Amino acid sequence: MTRKSLLFMFILLICVLAACNGTAETETEDEELKSLDVEFDVPEQAAAGETIELNAIVTYGDEEVIDADEVKFEYWEKGNEEDSIKVDATNNGDGTYSTEVSFDHDGVYEMYAHTSARAIHTMPKKSITIGEGASADQGEENHEDDGHHEHSGNNDGFEMDFMEPEGITVNQEIDLTVHLQMDNEAFENADVRYEIVNDSNSEKHDWVDTEESVPGEYTSPYSFVENGSYTVIIHVEDDEGLHEHQEYKIEVGK
Repeated sequence: MTRKSLLFMFILLICVLAACNGTAETETEDEELKSLDVEFDVPEQAAAGETIELNAIVTYGDEEVIDADEVKFEYWEKGNEEDSIKVDATNNGDGTYSTEVSFDHDGVYEMYAHTSARAIHTMPKKSITIGEGASADQGEENHEDDGHHEHSGNNDGFEMDFMEPEGITVNQEIDLTVHLQMDNEAFENADVRYEIVNDSNSEKHDWVDTEESVPGEYTSPYSFVENGSYTVIIHVEDDEGLHEHQEYKIEVGK
């Protein structure tokens, strides 16, 4: 084989490799441009006792997501999030997920469409007014109840969704996971820590760092060494001065 032939083959090989690399980079860029979007369709108003449909349309880029890992609706009367109700959605097989609910008395209700797909979690939030909405007395009562999930600061658009574990036993390693959003977008690169307090020994606080496994999802493995009631306080900070925290109760069995 002549020198010219070898040179030609070498140049051809470089061109092929460059083309393959360009294709791979384009595919990666296209993948990065895609996002998980949920169009959460909720009526603005309904009557007490009326059955309404909650509907979530899930897409990933231009693709209808017909195989979401989970779609779950959570709703509560405004100011009473600790008494929320969660309902699994029905997968209609066409990228839509729905369920039917009703509310037995007037008030303002808030709700999430918790959606997990393509290793992403998002939770758009909507509200609905039932009947005449909340009375002045109900508004004052709900305002007093707001302290259960305590916030510090005033960061409108910030949302925290803690995947509260159930049926935990002593020395069972579990993943503590929280999803964070800001203005319906994954809240990334935050400093998130769990402060864990055994209610029978409130002087001892166990601080646990987390890792951001996917955008907006912060996880840490943990084992409770004693049975009983625990308070888990989730602290969230970032470089822009945000500091939020919410607390949750967890029961650990023997």
